Amino acid sequence: MKVLVINCGSSSLKYQLIDSETEQVLAKGLCERIGIDGCLTHKPTGKDKVEMNADMPNHTAAVSLVLQQLTDAKNGVIASLDEIGAVGHRIVHGGEKFAASTVLTEEVCKEIEKCNDLAPLHNPANLIGINACKELMPNVPMVGVFDTAFHQTMPDVSYLYGIPYEYYEKYAVRRYGFHGTSHSFVSKRVAEIMGKKPEDLKTIVCHLGNGASICAVQNGKSVDTSMGFTPLEGLVMGTRSGDLDPAVLEYVAKKENLNISEVLQVLNKKSGVQGLSQVSSDFRDLHAEADKGNKKAEVAVEVFVHRVVKYIGAYAAVMNGVDVIAFTAGIGENDALIREMVLNHMGYLGVKFDAEKNKFAGEERIVSTDDSKVVAMVVPTNEELAIARETVALV
Repeated sequence: MKVLVINCGSSSLKYQLIDSETEQVLAKGLCERIGIDGCLTHKPTGKDKVEMNADMPNHTAAVSLVLQQLTDAKNGVIASLDEIGAVGHRIVHGGEKFAASTVLTEEVCKEIEKCNDLAPLHNPANLIGINACKELMPNVPMVGVFDTAFHQTMPDVSYLYGIPYEYYEKYAVRRYGFHGTSHSFVSKRVAEIMGKKPEDLKTIVCHLGNGASICAVQNGKSVDTSMGFTPLEGLVMGTRSGDLDPAVLEYVAKKENLNISEVLQVLNKKSGVQGLSQVSSDFRDLHAEADKGNKKAEVAVEVFVHRVVKYIGAYAAVMNGVDVIAFTAGIGENDALIREMVLNHMGYLGVKFDAEKNKFAGEERIVSTDDSKVVAMVVPTNEELAIARETVALV
């Protein structure tokens, strides 16, 4: 079966067409500036990349353009849309309603819409993508795969905040966690590499990218994760602050004459390593500046590492031990220095770090010594493949 994987943002649409039998990516691409002027990048496997400006007034037009390219005589990879057996949609927030991926019926879409308040920037865009695909491919089954679903196995001690319980009962204020598709994929792959069942391992997955989160996976289930009610909680990230004293919001609001929405905008878009360094949210830029003697850039990197180290230690305590520490996503997979800085703090857990093994980027590899008590490894994430697998399993 060929599965089209769709990830819709407010003005963008990422896609991959995957052959589920071979798990080969047949084509992938990105529509940008939807509703503005429109730009498509389409890369069919084994053929030249196509870049074009195109009128995309809405997501339906963007999906239509993607389908045209997939079936195009020159740039396409399938003869007709009949070859697409299913569509898998990434959906950011499923609230407490969805603890697993699900076939997208009209009733399910109504329930997803009820979660819009929990993810106002993402869920409406996800639904727009779903509706656009349904309009153009009305007879093709569609599946929703939720970022939050994997974390629905967290116990109440992990997801409840120390605020009046009525806020949870009335407004569903609790920790949800995100990057669930990635954490699920990586933790399962870790078990395969180790030759064990996921149920037999205690794994800490470090999804380190511009958005970053850490997850404690025990017996194949998420038992705690660093992101919370929104993706703002947890680690210091590219532009997000991560954990901080809530009183900071009121204090800064008064000092800067900002309202609560404006303060949250600062915490989401102008904080993290970018705010600390006053240089960039890109770690390649931070390393380059640190090498030149830029102290703020150096400290920003150290703050990021410090928070990662704290969460790994916390989750080792939560699970009463750890068997594997896995790094994934843009920084985790490609930044050898960050991995080294983190793992150099893990001696107390029995981690023996191998600096030579760690000198690489973007590969699946164990970076601890053969006699290390805790295995440290890098596992490239593949959320699109995970979505395709979930889709095939349901349809």
